[in-house]
Amino acid sequence: MKNKPTLYIVQGALIAAMYIVMTVLQYVLLPGTVSNEIQFRVSEVLTILALYTPAAIPGLTIGCVLANIFVGLGSYDLLFGPLATLIAALVMYAVRNVRLFKLPVLAALMPALFNGLLVGFEIDFFFNNNAQAFNFVDFLIMGGFVAIGEIAVLFVLGLPLSRVLELNGLDKRIFALKSNKQKI
Repeated sequence: MKNKPTLYIVQGALIAAMYIVMTVLQYVLLPGTVSNEIQFRVSEVLTILALYTPAAIPGLTIGCVLANIFVGLGSYDLLFGPLATLIAALVMYAVRNVRLFKLPVLAALMPALFNGLLVGFEIDFFFNNNAQAFNFVDFLIMGGFVAIGEIAVLFVLGLPLSRVLELNGLDKRIFALKSNKQKI
């Protein structure tokens, strides 16, 4: 594909679609694992794609919004989860070249950090305390649970995925725009 804007849109749309399908499928097969305090949302492995294409940033955000419509906890979940995903993907893209033992460890921590903070706040304030009061200890517990799930997904699945993509050159073949001049 030679048209860079078209490639960007296609990549973002495919990432959004994969996020939605993975989240909804997990929600159907393993209820409670994608939207409770302790969650292990396997679709979050796709956040690792923000290392390879900026198209992943809107793709992940839109995918999170649409997935949360199906599996979320209501209107708050349509704001806090996608906002955390957006910020995490932006920061992941910004630090994509920072490596530890050839792995993007710092980038892989971003979904845990931002989902822990934002979704942890959402769960504590809006669901545990009915928007009446903020409890810092409960926030730390809820945010910690969310962060642990994110770390588990990104470190168990995401970092190996990034390594496989890079070792096999798939990161460049799949996400890089190359002008393949065809001979006539």
